[in-house]
Amino acid sequence: MTFFSNSAWWWPYLFILVGGWMATDIWRFLGVYLGGRMSEDSEAMVLVRTMATALVAAVIGNLIVFPTGALADTSLAFRIGAAGLGFFAYIVSGKRMLVGIVTTEIVLCIGLYMGL
Repeated sequence: MTFFSNSAWWWPYLFILVGGWMATDIWRFLGVYLGGRMSEDSEAMVLVRTMATALVAAVIGNLIVFPTGALADTSLAFRIGAAGLGFFAYIVSGKRMLVGIVTTEIVLCIGLYMGL
C-alpha cells in the first residue's frame, strides 16, 4: 500500500494519520514507560532532554530562517530581532517561558501590522 494506491477522497487522510501515528506514538509510549522507571539525573534522561531541546531549537531556527506564509513577507533581521527580544524577555522575567513567547508574538504581530 502506498499513498497513491487508492483514489478515495479519504485515503490520503487515513494514510497520513496511520503513518504519523505509527512513526511517533510508539516512541512516546516507550518514553513514558521507560521514563517513569528512570532517575531524572541519569545520563540517559540528560541525553533525552538534550536531544529534545536541540530538536525544538532546530525547528525554531528553521522557522526563523526559512519561514512560510505571512512570516515569509518579513525580513530575516526582523525575525531574528523578534526572537532575540523574546529571549531577552525570557531571561529578564526569571526564565518564564510564556513571557518570552508572548513577547515574541507581540513583536511579530506589530511588525506584520506595520509591514516590516
